[in-house]
Amino acid sequence: MQLIDSHCHLDAAEFDIDRKAVIARARASGVGVQIVPAVTAASWPKLREVCAADAGLHPAYGLHPMFLPEHRAEHLQQLRDWVERESPCAIGECGLDFFVDDLDPEAQRLFFQGQLELARDVQLPLIVHARRALDEVIQRIRRVGGLSGVVHSFSGSPEQARQLWDLGFMIGLGGPITYTRANRLRGLVTQMPLEFLLLETDAPDQPDAGIRGQRNEPSRLRQIVDTVAELRQQPAADIAAQTTANAGRLFGL
Repeated sequence: MQLIDSHCHLDAAEFDIDRKAVIARARASGVGVQIVPAVTAASWPKLREVCAADAGLHPAYGLHPMFLPEHRAEHLQQLRDWVERESPCAIGECGLDFFVDDLDPEAQRLFFQGQLELARDVQLPLIVHARRALDEVIQRIRRVGGLSGVVHSFSGSPEQARQLWDLGFMIGLGGPITYTRANRLRGLVTQMPLEFLLLETDAPDQPDAGIRGQRNEPSRLRQIVDTVAELRQQPAADIAAQTTANAGRLFGL
């Protein structure tokens, strides 16, 4: 079984002590490829270095809304220059977060809009974070046009998911679907067309139910696959094959 973790922050400080071992465990579990999105401009050089050390790691560069206090207006032009030089697999992580207090919505919109336009201009997919902001995210994607990507850690409704699919976007699901209380998400994964699904860990965050409260890592993607297979009553190998193909197609791997 070959898997792609479509969203993993392997450059995070939580992995500094054992990154090679984490990668080895992932590979042993079938996760040979990981998409690693950035969060701040300051993180880009380390992310590039981490990904350069292993052919299975593919960087994406962007400005994450939760790190808004670290962003400066000039970072948008720096991102454009960096992307044109480095040729990443995607733009991100970017988006809107109206859940966290003290993150100015207008400033978030400025950075998100700039990254939407960059993705359109360079024809790269987007990795989008949307929390309590999904309707506006969809509206902005539609308004810019000509975009593709994934809304990672999707937590919206089936109707919002359908709107994203119509716009050429996939949805990313991970640890939250392993919790039995996640009724809406589990219902969505049961009914949705598999060609629009990406699987992710969001490691070191969002651990699955089996490691609640612990550091997450890419090897746990197998638990996500098994959960989707159980919910859909399909072979895990079929889930793995389709979602891996989806990620490969979106990110040009």
